[in-house]
Amino acid sequence: MSELSWRWIALMLTVPPVAGVLVALPFWRKREMILGNLAGTIVIFGSAVALIVRESVELNRVIQKCLDAGYTCWPEPSAFTRYSIYAFIGLIEVVALFTWSLRVEERIRNRHYAPEWR
Repeated sequence: MSELSWRWIALMLTVPPVAGVLVALPFWRKREMILGNLAGTIVIFGSAVALIVRESVELNRVIQKCLDAGYTCWPEPSAFTRYSIYAFIGLIEVVALFTWSLRVEERIRNRHYAPEWR
């Protein structure tokens, strides 16, 4: 296995942030920012862990196939690099979720003030 799983990386870049926001939005609208952030974070980090486990299973399958054929092979890039890509993407998405929740909270809070006082 000599290349990254770009399809799965693209999936990690698109689906979990959207799902995380969709899960967090009902909580945010009820002014429960912390619960919304927690729910969105669980979705995003859960997706990252699931994709890391998927990658691990795939690497183990390829390595076992090599061992059964009578030789050793090492994946390029290493397993650590592959796992850290998903973890880093998940971390960046959670930071973006928290940043967006601050903007949502500010908009909700400012609704109760007259425009000339904002």
